[in-house]
Amino acid sequence: MAEAAETEVRRGRVVEGVRAYGLIAGMWIRSTMAYRTSFALTTFGNFAMTALDFVAILLMFSRVDALGGWSLPEVAFLYGLSGVSFGLADLSIGSMERLGRRVRDGTLDTLLVRPVPVLAQVAADRFGLRRLGRVVQGLLVLGYALVVVDVDWTAGKLLLMPVAVLSGAGIFCAVFVAAAAFQFVAQDASEVSNAFTYGGTTMLQYPPTVFALDLVRGATFVVPLAFVNWLPASYVLGRPYPLDLPGWVAFTPPLVAAACCVPAGLAWRAGLRSYRSTGS
Repeated sequence: MAEAAETEVRRGRVVEGVRAYGLIAGMWIRSTMAYRTSFALTTFGNFAMTALDFVAILLMFSRVDALGGWSLPEVAFLYGLSGVSFGLADLSIGSMERLGRRVRDGTLDTLLVRPVPVLAQVAADRFGLRRLGRVVQGLLVLGYALVVVDVDWTAGKLLLMPVAVLSGAGIFCAVFVAAAAFQFVAQDASEVSNAFTYGGTTMLQYPPTVFALDLVRGATFVVPLAFVNWLPASYVLGRPYPLDLPGWVAFTPPLVAAACCVPAGLAWRAGLRSYRSTGS
């Protein structure tokens, strides 16, 4: 009886958090759209800045025919998958990276006294609709890759595409939350967290064959970013799997995303409990 009541309370807090997130994000979206020209310019700037990463890849392929054995369409496929997944996560909870600043100046205290889950407030704070530029840019590259890449499409591969994108976004969201939790301990650690978020998506833009085996192992078994695109892309493109993993692992990104959310959530709760106002 007590367990059922506790489960109901947790479910209610989740619903409350989602509702609060939507309300706060909606407020910031309305604020952003009050200045439509500014929104259009900042979104285009976000689009252009992220596009430079793919321009660098195009410059590489102007000198070589393959990168680690992968052709340009195949690398574009990797880039598009990681770009869209990370873009969705960055759009949704990219504001988590500001937590260290709130801890240092004590403004996190104002969130603690509100009857709303702190995670929802931090995630939706200053919701940056301009980050849609990254998502659009990733979608354009992914669309280009799907047109030019040589793939024997099957029902399994078609189904895996949206599953991989959403699961990848879930994995990146877990990384964002875990990195934010670390900032409770090291308040000036935004660059450390960026190494796993922005640095992680940059690494995934390139095939695993260009990296050392130890790095590939770390990206598979420690921080499982390989499940964002390396493994699903290997199945879709018919490429050898990193570390000679079995073929069925390409369909495990949803399980990996769910598994990542558990330690990320525990880390967030532990960090929040350790918070003792500014200077903690």
